[in-house]
Amino acid sequence: QVQLVESGGGLVQAGGSLRLSCAASGSTFSSSALAWYRQAPGKQRELVAAINSGGGTNYADSVKGRFTISRDNAKNTVHLQMNSLKPEDTAVYYCKESPYRGLYDYWGQGTQVTVSS
Repeated sequence: QVQLVESGGGLVQAGGSLRLSCAASGSTFSSSALAWYRQAPGKQRELVAAINSGGGTNYADSVKGRFTISRDNAKNTVHLQMNSLKPEDTAVYYCKESPYRGLYDYWGQGTQVTVSS
């Protein structure tokens, strides 16, 4: 049973930084693809950043140059470093694990990020 637990959300002023973490248990973490998504009120959930098992990354255009995704396979953790935050980054942020050749994706419960102007 895979469980993902996010942490690190909060309230920050525009221009500030936050670092989100997602700890996984019960999975073959090192071979999984990992991603961060976000969902703002009234909007669809969208991909923010992803990292594959080899460390390759991709980002939404809206966060390129400001956010960095990284993984620590020794600690079964994926991070999202968010710099130069904007009010439009306000959302609930979710991590997702896609196990290699797995049938299902796994989601965390989400963590709220609020950026004030």
